[in-house]
Amino acid sequence: MFTFQVEAPGLKLGIDSQHELLDALLAWGLPVEPHHTRVDGLAAAHTAIAKLQTLLPTLDYGADGVAVKVDNRSLYAELGTIGNREPRWAVARKFEPEVQVTRLLEIRINVGRTGALNPYAVLEPVEIGGVTVSNATLHNAELIAAKDIREGDWVEVTRAGEVIPQILGPVKEKRTGATKPFKMPERCPTCGSPVEHPPDEAMSYCPNISCPSRILESIVHFAGRSAMDIRGLGYERVRALLDAKLIDNVADLYELTPVQLLTLEGFAEKSAQQLVEAIVDSKQQPLSAVLFGLGIRHVGQQGAKLLARHFGTMDALAKAGAEEVGAVRGIGPAIGEAVVGFFKDARNKDLLKSLAKSGLTLKETATATGPRPLADQTFVVTGTLPTLSRQQARDLIEGAGGHVSDSLSKKTTALVVGADPGSKLEKAKALGVEQIDEAELLRRANRKP
Repeated sequence: MFTFQVEAPGLKLGIDSQHELLDALLAWGLPVEPHHTRVDGLAAAHTAIAKLQTLLPTLDYGADGVAVKVDNRSLYAELGTIGNREPRWAVARKFEPEVQVTRLLEIRINVGRTGALNPYAVLEPVEIGGVTVSNATLHNAELIAAKDIREGDWVEVTRAGEVIPQILGPVKEKRTGATKPFKMPERCPTCGSPVEHPPDEAMSYCPNISCPSRILESIVHFAGRSAMDIRGLGYERVRALLDAKLIDNVADLYELTPVQLLTLEGFAEKSAQQLVEAIVDSKQQPLSAVLFGLGIRHVGQQGAKLLARHFGTMDALAKAGAEEVGAVRGIGPAIGEAVVGFFKDARNKDLLKSLAKSGLTLKETATATGPRPLADQTFVVTGTLPTLSRQQARDLIEGAGGHVSDSLSKKTTALVVGADPGSKLEKAKALGVEQIDEAELLRRANRKP
């Protein structure tokens, strides 16, 4: 392994740059990738990366690119992240991927949890970067048509990011006259239901929520770490539970007993008890986790949080109209229509009744469902706050009904200023935007320091 970062919550490292940090890690006896270097500017970075790529055959580990980071660590908080996930102070510069040519044997369809029909390619096995590839995603019919990919073609295949198999396109000079353009099926390949083709979307959908393929995918998604976090409930166990007819939907999970699980292959007394306990523990998950776990079309993890914080309870959301849902900041009309459509479906109503009967929370945290003192207010944060991290400040503001933006405007309610603020402080003064500190933010959100 190679070390490259230190997390020290509440403490000051006293290390100002990434280069100094790597030197410190090495001095502490920890392994550090030996080819790192500090350069001045992006042009120099590109030159260094080209040299590093020539070293690939000599390395005793695989590499698909180089991480380029801002050296000054004090800028990290100011630069922030995109979507709480992608840092603005670091980027991955990928190397040119390896490309191989093989035959596309068949285009098959996988039905996802939302009913989306996802085409994928079955390939004549080919080795790419030391891995044998026999399947590759094709995303949707529009992409297949744009690339003119057909069954029987010889195709160029790579691994996007050195991981995901991807077809770049056909080798048309090797094509025979027997191939035909691909067409999406008019009926679901699993349950036979007529397929829906929304005019404003690239995807086609199976509308049957009882479709066996949708059920499998939806239960696995519901149990995932980003949703209900039911440890030990992956594809194979969900498939085994469905095959044994112990469950038909996610609500049935909460009726399972250790005795029932012991009838399945792969379960012992301890593992059966652990899974049932994990299922019971998931009942305490907040409304946002349940909403995301239900797999409502267009509702991702962030959208689920916005809806849960705004409406507070499942009942309140279920009673809202499409216009009211779409008016929530960050949601919009397409999600509003999808959410209302979900709650109108009789089968979904029955499912939600069963989940409520099983004892799931179906409401957001107390701070979100109580008073919302920062409702309809927008804040920007700059510098390092005394006690709150950037994410904690965001959670505090959004939990109190407010909104966090990365950019200032005259409509910004206030700029929350910490130590070593950046250029946003001067811009706030120029725009006449109020500046407050962490203590004032806590006071306005009705929180104690």
